[in-house]
Amino acid sequence: MGIVIGIDVGGSTTKIVGFRVKNGKRELISPQLVKANDPLTATYGAFGKFTDENNIAISDIDKVIMTGVGSSYVKRDLYGIECVRVPEFDCIGRGGTYLSGLDDAIVVSMGTGTAIVHAKDGCMKYLGGTGVGGGPLLGLSKLLVGAEDVGHISEYAHSGDLGNVDLRIKDMTASGAEPVMNADMTAANFGNVSDVATKQDIAKGIANLVYETVGMVSIFASRSVGVTDIVLTGNLTRLDSCAAKFEEFNHLGYGVRFTIPELAEFSTAIGCAISAFNLDNIH
Repeated sequence: MGIVIGIDVGGSTTKIVGFRVKNGKRELISPQLVKANDPLTATYGAFGKFTDENNIAISDIDKVIMTGVGSSYVKRDLYGIECVRVPEFDCIGRGGTYLSGLDDAIVVSMGTGTAIVHAKDGCMKYLGGTGVGGGPLLGLSKLLVGAEDVGHISEYAHSGDLGNVDLRIKDMTASGAEPVMNADMTAANFGNVSDVATKQDIAKGIANLVYETVGMVSIFASRSVGVTDIVLTGNLTRLDSCAAKFEEFNHLGYGVRFTIPELAEFSTAIGCAISAFNLDNIH
């Protein structure tokens, strides 16, 4: 088999990866990300950039596998190569288990919104999701902070103080009393906004709201199927505050383990490419 290309055409970004078989083993080719509002522009741009920078000829490519909401706009072959479309939820699960090395896990894709998939022994089951994800993070940040670049939002949030935004358990507990829950747990997001709250505080509050919502929905999903491993994937894993927030979750007594694998933002594209090796057995 020649090179297999996997393309995940999302709402705001398109990711592309490749696999080549070398000495009987699959070898990942450097993944890339392209931002574009037009899915066709993003797809062709990502494909051209990827093949050029990795010195890949069209004749080297055996298959192009596509997924994501934007893939429906690509109605023809890509430079003469047949494009096969596969279900996004299957790709989410396959990519998450491939990167984490787990056979049974909840895989959470944090993109514009959030999707949750139970991946077990190669079978994928969509459990649900939420509209809370990168879309609200960017939209609320633009409205409240005046920033819409993920890098700038991350910089703001890094130095923010949640004490000026969120209502926490310790804010509701009498002085000297022993709180019934972890004192730093959030009782209400944006439930204690101070008059002196800065852009940094608000940015951190927005990120915290998004991550805590995704975290709790993921925990509920994990309990519904009796799984303790939760793999986080998607663009939101790239923010500096993501790893720290979910490490907190790991120590709050919920009985789950959140992990963020390397290349988590490319997970769905990787799962898309992997499906090419097993197209007759997608569940």
